[in-house]
Amino acid sequence: MPHPASRHAIEYRGPAVNFFQGGVLGNGGLGAIVCTRPDALAIHFGHNDVWDIRISEKNKDKLMTFPEVMAKVQAIPPTLRFLESDPWYAQYLQMTGENYRKPYPRPMPCGSLVLGWDRRLPVDVLGHCVDPADGACTVRLLVRGSEVHVRIFVDMTADRLWISSHTREGAPIAAPFHRMNLLPDPNTPREFPPAALSVTDDTVSLRQVLPALEPEAYDAATGDPGDRAFVLSARVNGALGVGEHVNWHLEREPYNYRLSVEGPCILCVQLDQGLAADLPARVPAVAAPTSEAVAAARRESQAAWQEFWSRCTVRLADAELEGIWYRNLYFFRCAIRPGVTCPGLFANWSFGGIGNAWHGDYHMNYNTQQPFWVCFSSNHADLHEPYVRLVNDRLLPLSRRHAHDYYRLGGAAFPHSAYPVPMTMFPYPTPTWGWEIFETPWTVQSLWWHYRYTGDLAFLREQAFPAMKDATVFMAAYLERPEAAGPQWGDDRRHLFPTVSPEMNGGLRPGLDRNHDGLVDLALTRFLFRAYAGACAALDIEEQERDLLDRIARYQAQLPDYSTTVHPTYGEVFLDVPGGEPDIVFNTPNPMMTVFPAEEHGLHSPPEIQHIAANTLASHRNEGGNHLVFIPMQAARLGRLDLERFKRDVAFNTLPNGTCANKNLEGGGRYNDHTPFDYMANMGIWFENFALPAVVNEALLQSYTGEIRLFPNWPLSAGDAEFRTLRAVGAFLVSARIEAGCVRWIEVFSERGSELRLVNPWPRAIVERNGVRTIDDRPLIVLSTAVGERLQFSAE
Repeated sequence: MPHPASRHAIEYRGPAVNFFQGGVLGNGGLGAIVCTRPDALAIHFGHNDVWDIRISEKNKDKLMTFPEVMAKVQAIPPTLRFLESDPWYAQYLQMTGENYRKPYPRPMPCGSLVLGWDRRLPVDVLGHCVDPADGACTVRLLVRGSEVHVRIFVDMTADRLWISSHTREGAPIAAPFHRMNLLPDPNTPREFPPAALSVTDDTVSLRQVLPALEPEAYDAATGDPGDRAFVLSARVNGALGVGEHVNWHLEREPYNYRLSVEGPCILCVQLDQGLAADLPARVPAVAAPTSEAVAAARRESQAAWQEFWSRCTVRLADAELEGIWYRNLYFFRCAIRPGVTCPGLFANWSFGGIGNAWHGDYHMNYNTQQPFWVCFSSNHADLHEPYVRLVNDRLLPLSRRHAHDYYRLGGAAFPHSAYPVPMTMFPYPTPTWGWEIFETPWTVQSLWWHYRYTGDLAFLREQAFPAMKDATVFMAAYLERPEAAGPQWGDDRRHLFPTVSPEMNGGLRPGLDRNHDGLVDLALTRFLFRAYAGACAALDIEEQERDLLDRIARYQAQLPDYSTTVHPTYGEVFLDVPGGEPDIVFNTPNPMMTVFPAEEHGLHSPPEIQHIAANTLASHRNEGGNHLVFIPMQAARLGRLDLERFKRDVAFNTLPNGTCANKNLEGGGRYNDHTPFDYMANMGIWFENFALPAVVNEALLQSYTGEIRLFPNWPLSAGDAEFRTLRAVGAFLVSARIEAGCVRWIEVFSERGSELRLVNPWPRAIVERNGVRTIDDRPLIVLSTAVGERLQFSAE
């Protein structure tokens, strides 16, 4: 029986000549885009571990400390329209942003494979299809009137891609390929050492050195010990020879490599990467492209995908919602696996100028965090590992230094942006984006989620708590500064000051009148303090952490209330910042962040709070670009997600390859009526939007309070639905089915023996455990569980 994921294959008719039309493949490290031209296959390669590693870290001696910059900013007359109108401030911004204006670091495309045919045979491209169930792309060719299927898949255990040719029924058959070439990326920096091509009887390799130093410091002839390199190799089960053709000037010249294969065609394409010294300038050993080898790789790949899909499944009467779930979870797995570099904005797919906007780096004001929202409820917590390693190995040491050297405070102050290359300073230390203080609690948030959903105490102790504590120490110290409290505020509160709203709605302003107590800063600081206290309790270290626990308890009570105003149309709403404007066109949905990601408000809240949050959601204006997952997550947590509108928005943003871009929604914010509303669509494949299945999960199951709610945002119009082993807080795997608006059954598996808290969907529930049936009529069913216990619930 075909897996439900197969129902949502991504098909394209005719030649897919554009990068965003091609089939998307990957194993979490290696990424490949399968394009088709009327005359050839063209496969573009990338890898999460392959970057242009050069970095500019100039002007370190010119950087001022936070207290020094703060004093200068406060001295700027509040009568100016913009801080940038002050000459010193404008110059300081220019200087601190100089390093970031360099084109590096960035993801480095790993070259392209071209397999061509003679169109006079004749050969026509009928289209291609990517099956999310097993990660295979099938290209359909019409050769002399008969179909030839070219199957392409990425090995899930090694950085290899396999190509083989078959009949429509799957029998091996000859392919029309007569030429082959490997091409360096067209945007390879000119100052790089030239790419080197090597060829043997059956293999061609492309080797590219990636310099470790900036151009002015690099000698291409001698290189540097820190240089990295990649080698892309293609081996065929046939023979290669030098081809030639008659060019436009009627001259015969070399052209690709002549490809001769007797019978069915099989290729193995392999990517090797690492230190240049470890990748000598010779053709590496490539797996032999035999029928047995491709069959074995195919079985291993299918088994890996079968194991992946076994973790969690959904069956929805709404095929469109089901497709959103399966396709994006497929893309997420293609983009990430444990042990690789944490993906940046565009993950492991790049080509030419595609995939390097904003350096393709880490933005810690939501972009880097958002993809991992899907990990926990979808029961793929193992795929959180690259983010955990990014935080602990790459960011934490430098964030500790940043807190000490820049802020003159303890703990760790996490950055706005960062790179997956060695850094001695953060790349964008400007006092605008760099003062988004909420980024520190937001960076460590998912470390706490990881523990709550898995119950893994060893993870909490060894991988989560150190970063969580350092973030807490810093936020406590930030609130202890003289500027945070005192008579100048006219109250007895502790204020988060200064702050900058996410995505800089207003940025830093003269007089800093809107730069304190941002809703996001308050909400995520409260989340962090709650999480730290929860971690201390779980680890049974409350006494040794007593001083910090007592301090944050006091500060938690002293934080200001969230600012609200009465909107003339929608009633009372939350404000982004005190004195803010409710009708501003936002980039990120700031006023609803108490709902998500801060998890302070939601369906569990008192009716009056739910009412304000719902008004805020209804009144919110968003320019788009950072909304596709974010706003629906907030709406689902309030039980107010319009699933039909959600599907329309996803469809609007969906590209021909099935991935979702970030398109604009409305002008009036940073964008005007001349702004192309799809200007971000061709920047790359947006890794962050693969979190879309999390929205569907939240409509089916919510557990963020520790209480499990079934189908909290599933209207009758959405039809029947069933899910298997969604993960809930408390390390529970939950399965359930709803029919005609009524929950039919629930099954809960307890991994850790936690206390189960289940919101009862019936007046009286039948509870079956260990062969014994009881009746429970409590609105909230609370039960102790044993490790490995399975419980069933149904209506009486």
